[in-house]
Amino acid sequence: MTITGIYCGIVLILIGVAGYVYGISSGHASPTASIPAAFGILIAIFSAIGRAKENLRMHMMHVAVLVGLIGLIIPAYRLLSNVGNLSLTAAVVSQLAMVVVCLIFVILCVQSFLNARKDRVNDPAI
Repeated sequence: MTITGIYCGIVLILIGVAGYVYGISSGHASPTASIPAAFGILIAIFSAIGRAKENLRMHMMHVAVLVGLIGLIIPAYRLLSNVGNLSLTAAVVSQLAMVVVCLIFVILCVQSFLNARKDRVNDPAI
């Protein structure tokens, strides 16, 4: 699961960089365009620490999925609260992409956590 977190983090970083570069090219650069990148950096860092340190893996992945959940809820709320006034802008596309990536990451993490729990119950030596 740690490698999935790293990949999702990289995708979020790319979304943030692309949004910021698009803002620069259109003359409307805003630091808020890099918010997905900030979430991606955190998810990738926590996942990499979990990958490097076996004894911290569970804790780091729980923190990473918490960051992913926050990264899902905030832009989803913003999009849903403005659903009547949405137009296809770079900001909306960036928020939608962030929601999709974070949703996939959270679902995969929860599924992995449930499978690990089942394995631990079925094999007490784990």
